[in-house]
Amino acid sequence: WMVLFSFAILRKNFAFAFVGTNKGLVRPRSLKLQPPTCRSITNSKLPSSLFGRHRQRSRFAIENVLSRLEMSAVEEEVNPGKVEGTDLTIKIYPHPSLRGENMEVTEEELKDGSIKQIAKEMFLVMYAAQGIGLAAPQVGINKKMMVYNESGDKHKWLNEVVLVNPKIVATSDGKDVMGEACLSFPDMNGDVERHKWIRVEALNLKGKKIKKKFSGFEARLFQHEYDHLDGTVYVDRVSEETRAEIQPKLDALISAHGEGGAP
Repeated sequence: WMVLFSFAILRKNFAFAFVGTNKGLVRPRSLKLQPPTCRSITNSKLPSSLFGRHRQRSRFAIENVLSRLEMSAVEEEVNPGKVEGTDLTIKIYPHPSLRGENMEVTEEELKDGSIKQIAKEMFLVMYAAQGIGLAAPQVGINKKMMVYNESGDKHKWLNEVVLVNPKIVATSDGKDVMGEACLSFPDMNGDVERHKWIRVEALNLKGKKIKKKFSGFEARLFQHEYDHLDGTVYVDRVSEETRAEIQPKLDALISAHGEGGAP
């Protein structure tokens, strides 16, 4: 009965931690959340903007959904500008690199250490932005590589993943929907449909070929970053209704950038 009592208190505390609005739920520090759907636990939109903020690994178990709710101190993603230790910066839409053609990393680039250095600096930028994933085009490098750390915690470096020249070789028939956001599209988010699992082939920083199957949250994270390597961005995948809602913000970014921006 003590466990049930503690659970009841926990639920009561969460009831006071969130405020209902016509746009969903708002956490302290203006962290916007969406109400969960009833389709499955994996479709939960708590929180909605997964890719610009620190987040735990997505799980099917309810206790882990609750543990993610406890992260009330997490702040929204930021554009850190110039980051110590690197000249790389996050490119904001409509920067041309976000739609540019991305070239495969060569064997020579892997051997000379330049790709390893780029990956190191991409992690610096990602952590400074409070993100969990970053693709090379987002920092102005049109190469097929990505980095991510599901935990978003730079101290958990064992969770860091670097994938070079990745390819999706198989996908699940089943799909789910979850809210996404992107460091290159500030102050925006929207529901995106993704495959529940994928099979991937890629190279590591030593040039060794690796094969992996990603499922759940990691599959979604990979697909989000992989889109960047194809010149696709998540706003291309949102519904027409969501696109109409965020279009004024996109128009403002296009106007601020001036001529030469990506479509």
